[in-house]
Amino acid sequence: DGYFYQRVAECRYSSKDLQGIEYIDSYVFNQAEYVRFNSTVGKYVGYTEYGVKNAEAWNKGPELAQERGELERFCKHNAPIYYS
Repeated sequence: DGYFYQRVAECRYSSKDLQGIEYIDSYVFNQAEYVRFNSTVGKYVGYTEYGVKNAEAWNKGPELAQERGELERFCKHNAPIYYS
């Protein structure tokens, strides 16, 4: 019953080299991922019709700059904690 919305932001650490860090921000509705930001790709990518529309709008707006900053602010800042 009802609807399910989830947003998952994660850092993927592949090595202790800070260049190997990847930031992913996924948006899920009713267990289907509809849009994702990936720092390696550098933009939002939509996986459903609704997600494509969101990705197009967010890639043109201030959301993109904010997401690009999360790799530095969130992932690289917390890397020492992850590796300790």
